[in-house]
Amino acid sequence: MASAPVFPILLSLSALFLLFTSRALAQTAPAPGPSGPLNFTGILDKNGQYTNFLRLLAETQIGSQIQNQLNSTTEGFTVFAPTDSAFNNLKAGTINGLDERKKVQLVLFHVLPKYYSLNDLQFVSNPVRTQATGQDGGVFGLNFTGQNNQVNVSTGVVETQINNALTQIKPLAVYQVDKVLLPAEFFEAKSPAAAPSPATKKSFPGSNSNSTASTADEPASADDSGSSGRNMGLGLVVGLALACMGALS
Repeated sequence: MASAPVFPILLSLSALFLLFTSRALAQTAPAPGPSGPLNFTGILDKNGQYTNFLRLLAETQIGSQIQNQLNSTTEGFTVFAPTDSAFNNLKAGTINGLDERKKVQLVLFHVLPKYYSLNDLQFVSNPVRTQATGQDGGVFGLNFTGQNNQVNVSTGVVETQINNALTQIKPLAVYQVDKVLLPAEFFEAKSPAAAPSPATKKSFPGSNSNSTASTADEPASADDSGSSGRNMGLGLVVGLALACMGALS
């Protein structure tokens, strides 16, 4: 009977041992490290078929700008990455014929200043603004249509299907497209300047517009004075003839 209290004591000691052991393990176990930052260009490079797009991202420095802003953005980014085949299918000289400003516009036209999942893109209000803007400050937009998780994107001159999500983890979504998204603004013909009306035409230094106008007016005034002179002479002749007839009578 004297051994009966021993069992509860052993249970208490075992519980204390397990408690101290679990705490020690919790203190010595390494905490899980934070997930590494998103590597935008690394995602493209890893897939191996975006060489031309990566070159433009580097040339325009937009790739590094997106990478820097990923750590601070609250809205995120959505990028449409054309494949090398998409660039190869362009008319020869399309990219090389662009000046530096238009190359920047072209790359930014593939970037939305907000994170969109594929499902989001099916229900957005068109047009969706991109990062590209014109010289007048006008924003370039894209139009999206979707059904059953299939989304198409249109620029007004190019339409293609969004085929593959390279990454879809906020704050960055990168989607593969099989055509280069060419802005419709690149193909808009500039309206010719209206010819000035004669009343508003500006005279330039050294022009003879004033002298020409004055000389053009002079013959008209000369003709007027000549015609009035002839009318007066005819009146005198008629008057003299009437006077002579009166005297003879």
